[in-house]
Amino acid sequence: MSYHFSKTLDSSFDAAVEHTTAVLKDAGFGIITEIDVKETFKKKLGIDYRNYRILGACNPKMALEALSIEDKVGTMLPCNVIVQELGEGQVEVAAIDPVASMAAIENVALRGPAEQVRTMLRDAIEGL
Repeated sequence: MSYHFSKTLDSSFDAAVEHTTAVLKDAGFGIITEIDVKETFKKKLGIDYRNYRILGACNPKMALEALSIEDKVGTMLPCNVIVQELGEGQVEVAAIDPVASMAAIENVALRGPAEQVRTMLRDAIEGL
């Protein structure tokens, strides 16, 4: 089982981040964290790295449902979506597969919510 799903876009990096954020919002996800890996590596390690952003996407209703089932599931929230520059005008957007990540938790009650979030995220990524 793959732990993610992705799509490659013909786009500038900044446009891809903006478009991805808008599509996720339309799918019911807010971006509650954003990590600029390029900036962090430059600041902390003094190295140049390609454009790479980690977006923490959260659907509050689904997060509440999952936390109500398993209170430690918060260690796996929010759902990470990455936007990374591949070069030559191409950008990849990839999202965690919540079903794959939740498989590490031995609580079958999480399966339903994880499948719902998987569908929502996959549809958003495919719709980019």
